[in-house]
Parts: sequence; C-alpha cells; structure tokens
Amino acid sequence: MEQRKKLYEVSRTLADVAMGKAKADLVVKGGTLVNVYTGELLPNTDVAVAEGRIAFVGDAAHTIGENTVVIDAAGRHIVPGLLDGHMHVESTMLSVAEFAKAALPKGTTGIFMDPHEIANVFGAEGVRWMHEEGQGLPLKVYTTFPSCVPATDHLEDAGASLDTRDIADGMTWDGVEGLGEVMNFPGVVYGDPKMLGEIQATMEAGKTVTGHFPSDDERMLQAYLASGVTSCHETVTREQGLAKLRLGMHLMIREGSAWHDVKEVIKVVTEDKVNTSNIMLVTDDVYPQTLIEQGHMNHVVRRAIEEGVDPVTAIQMGTINTARYFKVDGDVGGIAPGKCADLLLIGDLRRMEPSTVIADGKVAYDAGQLRVPFPAYPYPAQARASVKLARPLTADDFLYRSASGKTETTIHVVDVIENSARTAKGTATVPVDGKGVVRPAVEQDIATLACIDRHRGSGELSLAFARGFGLKQGAVASTVAHDSHNLIVMGTNPEDMAFAANELAKLGGGMIAVLNGQVLAAVPMAIAGLMSDQPLETVVAQVKELEAAWKQLGCQLNAPFMTFSLIALPVIPELRITNRGLADVNEFKLVPVEVG
Repeated sequence: MEQRKKLYEVSRTLADVAMGKAKADLVVKGGTLVNVYTGELLPNTDVAVAEGRIAFVGDAAHTIGENTVVIDAAGRHIVPGLLDGHMHVESTMLSVAEFAKAALPKGTTGIFMDPHEIANVFGAEGVRWMHEEGQGLPLKVYTTFPSCVPATDHLEDAGASLDTRDIADGMTWDGVEGLGEVMNFPGVVYGDPKMLGEIQATMEAGKTVTGHFPSDDERMLQAYLASGVTSCHETVTREQGLAKLRLGMHLMIREGSAWHDVKEVIKVVTEDKVNTSNIMLVTDDVYPQTLIEQGHMNHVVRRAIEEGVDPVTAIQMGTINTARYFKVDGDVGGIAPGKCADLLLIGDLRRMEPSTVIADGKVAYDAGQLRVPFPAYPYPAQARASVKLARPLTADDFLYRSASGKTETTIHVVDVIENSARTAKGTATVPVDGKGVVRPAVEQDIATLACIDRHRGSGELSLAFARGFGLKQGAVASTVAHDSHNLIVMGTNPEDMAFAANELAKLGGGMIAVLNGQVLAAVPMAIAGLMSDQPLETVVAQVKELEAAWKQLGCQLNAPFMTFSLIALPVIPELRITNRGLADVNEFKLVPVEVG
C-alpha cells in the first residue's frame, strides 16, 4: 500500500487546491454532509480531495480538472469514516488484514485495537506482529499497548508477561496511541507498582490511558480516575454511566456479539440528556458472523439510533469523540480541510449501510466490491507453533480422583451464565465410582473441565467441573481461553476429552467439538492459537459448523464458545479454572475442588 502522508508533507498542495491553483484528485459532489463539529446536516455539499486528504468542503467546482475523479453523491449523505475506540481483533478469529476486509465495507475506517490476547501468548513480539500487519492496510489500525499481561500473577500462567519497560518502549512505536484497558483496577487503586509504572510511562509519553472498571464502588472509581485512567467500556447500567460521566470519565458504550450494553446505557443520552462529547460507541468483541450479518461500527451506531439517539449525535459518538479522546482528531474523525479523506456515502442514516467507502482518498469499497489491495502479512513460523504440550494426553489425564473415600462427594462447580462474562460459585453432590473417580454427572448438567498449560510444555493440568452448558455427550476444546489462553477442555467422558485436546494441538490451536472419537467441527486458528489464517467466509462457515456441533452435543446456549472461552478468566467473579487449579475470584485465591 502507498505510504499514508502526514499533513505537513502535503499541506501546500491542499492549500493550492483549496485556492483553485491546483486540481483535486477526487471530488465527492452534491451530497448532504454530516458535520460532526457543529451537529448540522449540510445539503448540496462537495468534498475535494488531494494526496489522500481533504482540501476543500463546500462548492468545489473550482477544484475539478480534466483528471479529477468525480463521484456523484446526490441523494446520499457524506459521513466521516467510523472509528472503533476499543476492540480486540483476535475476538473476530481473523487476522488483522482479513478483519479489515470485513470492516471497511461496513464503514469502519479506523480502529484502536488492544491486542492483549496475542500478548498473553507471545508478549511484546506478538503485539508487534499485529501492529505491523495493521500499518500496511487501507483501514487505519491504531494500537493501545496491552497493560495486564498476565491478567493475574498468582492464579495462572500465561505464555508471556509485559512490564513497565515494555510499555515505555511500546509508547515510542508510531501508531501506538495509548495503554490498553487497565483491567487490574484493584492494583491501580491500591498502588501496585507495576500498574502505576505502566500508567506513568503512558502519561509521560502524552498518550491515552484506557480503562476497565466494572465495580460500583465510588471511592475506588475516583481513586482509579485520580491515578490517570480516563475511560471505561465495562458500563452496563445507566446509573454507572451517569456516575462516570459526572466525574469526567469517557464512557465507552459497548455493543458486541455477546455483550449488548447500548439498550440500557444509552439512556444517559435519551432520558438524562447529558452532554455527549465524552461518550464513544465501541464493539469490544465481535464474532465473524456478526461482521457479515449485522456489521461492525455501523451496527453499533444503528443500535444507538434505534434506541432514540439523533443520527448525527450517534455518528459523533462513533467518529469525532473517539478521535479527540485518542488525540488523533487532526487526522481522523471529521470532514474538514487537512483531515484524512475517510468518507462514507450512505443513503439512509438510520440504516447506516454505506454504498461507497473512501479511505485516504481512494475508493476502497463500492457497488458491493472491495476496490483496494490488502497486503498479506508474513507471520513467522514461531507464531504458528504456539501449542506446546509435554506429551499426547490420555483418558486417564481427565479422571478426577476423590480424596473423600466415600461413594459420593460434594464439589465446587463453575456455574455459567448465558450471555454473561460472569460465573457463579456453586456446589453439587456427585457420585464417586468404585475406583474413587468423580464422573461427569450428565443428569445434573455437570461436565468435567480441564485447563492445560500450552505455553511451556510443562505438562501442568488442572481438573474441575462446570454446570450449565447442557452437554449430554462428547467433548469440546479451545485454545481461546481468556486471558492466558491455555488449552481448555470440557466433556462428558475422558476419552473424548483426550481426543479433543490432542486433535486441537495437531491443528495448532483454535476450537473443536468431538463425539465418539470423531471430529464434528473445528475452527483451526494457526496464528497464536487465536486467529485463523483463512478468509472471512471460510471462518464464518467453520464457526457455523461449530455452533451446530455444540447443539448436537446438547448445548443450547447462545454463543456457547464465547462463554466457554471466558471460563478460565480469573479477574471476573466468581469461580474459574486455570492451569494452576480452581480460582475463587472473590477471594483471589485457589480453592480445592472438593468442599471441605
């Protein structure tokens, strides 16, 4: 891709075009301009473009020469390219380039990605791979450098760790615009030196510190803000949103594939009528099917409009507000002289479906087709060898042996909650067989759960039990296991659990469902065990097969593999499994599987 030009490199040319001394490369003519600076709709407006940036807005007839490309926008709105202020590309299961191919046609022209999933596997090197891949694309990929790797330091083992020196170095990379979501909010509040050091390094670099604050504790919130964190995407109630906005926090309202927060939190706009300049719309986590069936940032903006937000206000929350928050509004976020020419042509603002997408002054998408190249990034061989098991696993590895010496025992159970990142800490009384083994209790909806170190080849494996998935047969496995991304397995019998784990390791990671020693469906994710190297359409088809396979095994939950992928995340209450054992997140300690 041709190098994106800085304003100072082309400012003289833009001024000459504005004055009529030179001609524009492209003019979008006669559309209704969505002005995010004033909140106005300006009919019969032209936008003249040169060197990938906007030279003139208004009647641009004087900028049109014989070589100028003219696009008739009559009957359409000219909208700034949409910006996603917080998202994880890894959650799409796609490489950055394949994600960009899916997002650009939906009107997303820039993202602020937090690649903390790959950071937990490959550290700063993995972050650099994804960051570099993003720099060569027509979609603008800004990076927020991951902050909490690993998410906890005493409950689990990730494949890598990041410290203050890594963050300070990352802040020097061109295109890194801030610190990724600071999930360890207790560490910030209570003065953990690592967290405070990372925040300080970010502030010293003049970059933005993004947050993650799911608590209702007012004192902790204010201490968190006073420490330098300035935003949060974990707001799920109107009251939380108001509290944060009143303290000057930037509110990111999330609408992803599994977390649907717009309906409730947008009430701060529609009912409380607050000033919206500190509100952004974001996706956080989006599946490949959502990209195809609903869209990306255009879907989030559309959801806000459906809940009663004025379309121009909703667009502001997906463009200029985000650009200003990350201090890149000199380049993106609005349509004005000097800005990058990222423009959407949209007929109906309430539908938010672009017919044409222009990125850096080039038509990137039009008439249902992508029009620009997306260079492939050569991930190194190391990135494709992330599943390191000590040895092939056997059925015996998945037998939990009771220490009770009785014919039944009471166990702690990870109770999953549909469409929620949280779990509940439950208990159950289950039978113990003649060999002292606690078998999965299918009649109680209890499956055996395992978490296996896949980073160091240590052979470390922990067993526990989960309830609520509805599995009646077979087994599933995944190397997408937030945030440390070890290998997690769940099943109704040890033979299928071993088979699932071994087959997934052969694929280099991803997700799999098996039954009676046969693979029902798999989504191979060769890049770090987190991302596919296949096109969007292929991944969507694989994921649909995986969904059907989960149903065949008995699970009726919505997006079950998302719920499953969070079962090893020991920073969200209440009970989780890690490679070290069963973690009580409320107490921040490991607990035995058997009660008492």
